Amino acid sequence: MTAVTDQDHTEHPEHPEHSGDAERPRPTESGKSRTEAGGSGTDDVGGTSDGNAGERAADRSTGAPARRTGDSGPWDDGLIARRVNETTGSEPYTVTETRPPVQQIVTPLSYDPPLRSRLEALRELVGLSRTRLDSRTLAEAGRVLDEAAARRRLSGQHTVVAIAGATGSGKSQLFNALAGVAISETGVRRPTTAAPIACSWSDGAASLIERLGIPPRLRRRPLQAGPDADEQLRGLILVDLPDHDSAAVQHREQVDRVLRLVDAVIWVVDPEKYADAILHERYLRPMAAHAEVMFVVLNQIDRLPGEAAEQVLDDLRRLLDEDGIALGEYGEPGATVLALSALTGDGVGELREALGQFVAERGAPSRRIAADVDIAAARLWPVYATRRRTGLSEEAREEFSARLADAVGATAAGEAAERAWLRNANRACGTPWLRLWRWCQEHREPPTGRHAARVQPDEEATARQRVEQAVRTVADRASAGLPAPWAQAVREAAVRGSQGLPEALDELAVRAGLPPGRPPRPGWWPAAVLAQASMTVLQFLGGLWLLTQIIGVMSPNLGVPVLLMVIGIVGGPLIEWSSKMAARGPARRYGMEAERRLREAAAGCGRARVLDPVAAELLRYREVRERYGRVAGVGAGAGGR
Repeated sequence: MTAVTDQDHTEHPEHPEHSGDAERPRPTESGKSRTEAGGSGTDDVGGTSDGNAGERAADRSTGAPARRTGDSGPWDDGLIARRVNETTGSEPYTVTETRPPVQQIVTPLSYDPPLRSRLEALRELVGLSRTRLDSRTLAEAGRVLDEAAARRRLSGQHTVVAIAGATGSGKSQLFNALAGVAISETGVRRPTTAAPIACSWSDGAASLIERLGIPPRLRRRPLQAGPDADEQLRGLILVDLPDHDSAAVQHREQVDRVLRLVDAVIWVVDPEKYADAILHERYLRPMAAHAEVMFVVLNQIDRLPGEAAEQVLDDLRRLLDEDGIALGEYGEPGATVLALSALTGDGVGELREALGQFVAERGAPSRRIAADVDIAAARLWPVYATRRRTGLSEEAREEFSARLADAVGATAAGEAAERAWLRNANRACGTPWLRLWRWCQEHREPPTGRHAARVQPDEEATARQRVEQAVRTVADRASAGLPAPWAQAVREAAVRGSQGLPEALDELAVRAGLPPGRPPRPGWWPAAVLAQASMTVLQFLGGLWLLTQIIGVMSPNLGVPVLLMVIGIVGGPLIEWSSKMAARGPARRYGMEAERRLREAAAGCGRARVLDPVAAELLRYREVRERYGRVAGVGAGAGGR
C-alpha cells in the first residue's frame, strides 16, 4: 500500500488551520524530534515535502506508525490525509520512513535518427517557406519544433501520461486507483477536478511537471511501502485533468493546453458518454495519429449487467475505428482499449500492467513527437504537395523566346540584313550606269547595315502587347499544378521581371542589330568588280573606236568596235546578274546570322528578367518539396506527387 506526500511546504488553502503545523518539528513516539528521527523533509521532484513525513515514519523498534500528540489516526495531518480516512474508513495503512533524497543525474531525451532527420527537415522547411507562406500556415509546424526541442532537453527516463475524460466518467477515481491512495478529489459535485494534479513515481520529474504549468501545491508523490514497491510504474508521471466538457471555460483551456504537452493520454469514458460527439469530433478524431500513445478505458463496467460490457466495448471499438484510430490488436501498433471499474478494482490491474510496460519502453515521447510531425505534415499537404509534374518545359522556354524575338522584330531584322548584303553586292558588281542611278537614290534610304526602328505608335503598342502576352503565357505554364502559394510566387516573379522588358528589348534591337558600315564581302567580289570594269573598258574602247572612224581619223571598220561595245554592254549586266545569283547564299546566311544574334539577345534578356526568377521560384519549391517528403516520411520525389 502506498501513501502520498505534497511536494512542497504549501498546504491546501481550504484548510488554513494546518498551515502552521508543517514548519515546526514534532516529537515521534520515541520522544525524538522529526530531525532527530532521520526524516529530511526534502522531496526530489517538487522541492520539499509537506514537513510531516518524519513524524509519520514508523518506529524502528516497534514498527508502529508514528503519530502526533492528539492524532486520532495515521496521516491525520491535512486535507489529503482526511480524504484517505473518509474513503477508507479506519483501515490502517503501512507507511515507511522517508529516505534522504539522492542527487540524480537526469538523462535528456534522445530521438532516434529517423525522427531527428524529420525534425531537421521540418526546421529547414519552415525556414525556406517563411517568405512564401503566412505565419498562420506555419504556426503548427513551428509549435511542433518548439515542443520537440523543449521535450528533448528534459528527462528521457520519465513518461508523462494524462488522464482525460468527461464529467462523471470517473477519471479521478481511476487516478486514485492507479496511485493506490486518494490523491484527486472525487464526488458528486461537478466539476470536481478544477486544476491538473500530477503524481510522479520516481525522482527527476520536476522539470517535466513545471513544463505542464502545474504548481508545487498540486504535485504529489507516492511514498514507497518497500524498496521494490511500485517498481512497475517507475518513471511514470500521471496527471489528472479537469473535465474536457466542463462548463467552466478555463477548465477546458487547461485540458487543451496540457494535452499538447504530455507524452500519452488515457481517455476515460463511461457507458453513458462513450459516444459523445464532443469527445470524438474535438479530441479523438483530430488525435487519430496519436493512437500509439493513447489508452481508451471504458470505466464503470460494474454498472453493466451480463454481457452488456462486451457489447459496449465492441461499439466503442467501432467508433474508434470510424475516427481513424488504429487499435492495438493482434500485436499491431495502436491504441489500447480496456474495460474496467475503478470503483471495484476490476480491470485496474490489467491497466496498471499495460501502463507499466508502456512506461518501461521509454518510447512514448518520441512516438508522440513523431505523431505531431505527422499531423503537421498532413496540415501542410495543400501548400507543398501536387499530384502532377511541375516546372517549365524546354518547349515552353523556346516558345517564350520566340515570342520575344517576334516582338523585337528579329525576322524583319534578318530580312533587312539580307537585303543590305544584296544591295552592297549590287553596288560592287553592278554596271556603272545602274550604280550611278542607285547613288542618286541612297539619300532616301537608311544607312547600309541599319534597319528602320519602330516609330509608329500602333506598332509599339502591338510589340508591348506581344511581350505581355508572352510573359503571361510562360507564367501560367510555369505555375500550372503548383500549390496556390507557390503558383502565386511564380506569377509575381514573372510580373516583376516583365517590368521594363519592352524598353530593354527596344534598346537591344538597336545595340544588337547590324554593325555600321558595309557588310563583309566574299573573296570573289574583287574578280567580279574587275570583270565589270573590263566590260566598261570594252564599251569605252568600242565607242572611242567608232568615234574616230566617224570623224575620219581611222579607216572605217565597224565590225571590231561594234563587237567590243556589244561585249561590254551585254557582259556588264550578265556579270551583275551572275554576281547577284552568287550573292544570294551569302546574303541569306548573313541575314540568318543577324536574325540569330537578335533572337539570342532577346532570349537572353527574357531569360535574365523573367525565366531566371521563375526558375529560382521553381527551384525553391523543389527544395521545399524534397524536405516535405522527408518530413512526411516518404521518398524525396514522392513529396510532390
